[in-house]
Amino acid sequence: MENVVLTIHLLVTLALIGVVLLQRSEGGGLGMGGGGGGAVAGRSAATALGKLTWVLGFGLFATSIALTIIAAENSAGSSVLDRLTDAPAQSAPADDQSDTGLGGSLLPPAAGDDAPLVPSAE
Repeated sequence: MENVVLTIHLLVTLALIGVVLLQRSEGGGLGMGGGGGGAVAGRSAATALGKLTWVLGFGLFATSIALTIIAAENSAGSSVLDRLTDAPAQSAPADDQSDTGLGGSLLPPAAGDDAPLVPSAE
């Protein structure tokens, strides 16, 4: 069911993009189309493309809500955090120096460690 609604959603989206691009610009924001008048001109009659835009916009909204409801039902109240296990992560041995490439650990020294904090030149 989710795939059917998703397919309809994608088709409606592509149709809406096409219908909006076919419409004539009335504001002159791009420097073309429209014409004079501006705020003085009355509201023009609704065209077929304008009505189709409203229908497709409503369809896009409806399919978006439907996809949200379907996804919520499929989640079944589980969370990503619920899938984590309680087992601790595997850590590398303390003397393994292959991942740092510097010959030592990147962790700060322990509180009781009295070793000097002098960088070594290798």
